[in-house]
Amino acid sequence: MKPFVLSSFIALVLAGTAFGQTFTAPAQPRRTTRPQPAPPITSRDVEGVVPRAVRGGNPAQMLNPRAPAKYGTSRQNVMLKPDGSGRWNGIRLFVINF
Repeated sequence: MKPFVLSSFIALVLAGTAFGQTFTAPAQPRRTTRPQPAPPITSRDVEGVVPRAVRGGNPAQMLNPRAPAKYGTSRQNVMLKPDGSGRWNGIRLFVINF
């Protein structure tokens, strides 16, 4: 009985390997995608007190109330309270616009 079981098991294993199928996927050309570089941050995208002091040339003029108009006003770098009262809530030191 043992030899019959063993021989039938071996026959089934050999038959299974003889009828085994392999799947090969059709070859497709590989697409090489390069990651797009991030766009550079320009002077228009950066606002705040620190970039303005660096670009302005004379940071002391930002404190001068009688400074020329090219240095801008204080409202450009102050965050106002959202309740509409016109009071300031903070100073925008460095802002990146998206």
